[in-house]
Amino acid sequence: MQEEEKELRKEQAVAEVYPGLPERVKALIMDSVLIIVFMMLLTNIFSEFENLPLYTKKIAFVFIFVLYDPLFTSLFGGTLGHMRMNLTVRRIENTDKKIFFPLAILRYIIKFFLGWVSFLSIGSSEKNLTIHDKLSGSVVVYKE
Repeated sequence: MQEEEKELRKEQAVAEVYPGLPERVKALIMDSVLIIVFMMLLTNIFSEFENLPLYTKKIAFVFIFVLYDPLFTSLFGGTLGHMRMNLTVRRIENTDKKIFFPLAILRYIIKFFLGWVSFLSIGSSEKNLTIHDKLSGSVVVYKE
């Protein structure tokens, strides 16, 4: 009986610190919607300029589509979706520190190519790690 109580307390403690699939998916959906809105806004803004160089458009779209997640994750500890859900991305070995930009890029690339498959591993680890978390040495926790 005591062993079962200890296991239950441990599971409750994990649930309090490491967000599960619903919170992570909500943050991802929020970010996806934001990216679509930013793309639409940029398209409308760019349509107002007749002679806007193509490289300007490419840089803007690369920034939004490719660099948004890694930059926000490394600089602010998470994307706007993470922030709205009160989540932060940290180093697995030291949750007081944000992950480095190169690791944030690696994390995003893995998440991008694996898609939803990466999230299927959440329930299989004590810290609710996705595949992209495991491979980049990151963990998502609730903000204090």
